Amino acid sequence: MAAALAVAVFLRADIIDRIAVSVGSRVITTSDLDREIRVTAFLNGVKPDFTTAGKRATVERMVEQKLIHNELENARYPVPAAAEVEPELAQFKARYFTDDAAYQQGLAAAGITEQDVKDELLWQRTLLLFIDIRFRPGVQVSDQEIQDYFDKTVAPAARLARPNETPKLEDYRGQIEQTLIGQKVDHDMDAWLQAARRRTQIVYHQESIQ
Repeated sequence: MAAALAVAVFLRADIIDRIAVSVGSRVITTSDLDREIRVTAFLNGVKPDFTTAGKRATVERMVEQKLIHNELENARYPVPAAAEVEPELAQFKARYFTDDAAYQQGLAAAGITEQDVKDELLWQRTLLLFIDIRFRPGVQVSDQEIQDYFDKTVAPAARLARPNETPKLEDYRGQIEQTLIGQKVDHDMDAWLQAARRRTQIVYHQESIQ
């Protein structure tokens, strides 16, 4: 009987924690996927999306996380300390829950732990730091690009909002520059991820993402 129970427990664990995706030497299990969906929904204040489309979108995001983790380790990028998320966690709790008891109830209802939340917040900080170090320093925006964006996008919108005023470039230069930098950083990040995908063996186990 004991042996039979042991086998049953092993099989159940195997079913629950199947591999959803292999990313090089790293794996994303079905329990990893489930937890990511639940934690993301909890932080965003929405219901978790366990549809096939929702799972696939989450898996793609998790694949990118694995690729970035590889880069972080191989190139030895600095990473934030775990304690850095404490102020952000405190703000989140204060914003959405009346007290710690309500927060704990929310965690239980979501099927996650506080450590899951901390891990997600730490990853978000890690990602932003990686982007700032890896991509932002190499981005430059020319005066002509700022002028073009002002002429084509900002000025027409400003005239519609304030018909009696003439928009001036200098009033918007800083905002335009940050917008263009952000767009270029996103473009460079996407290009890097595509290249990382091409050089990494990624195997999807479709039956685990249904």
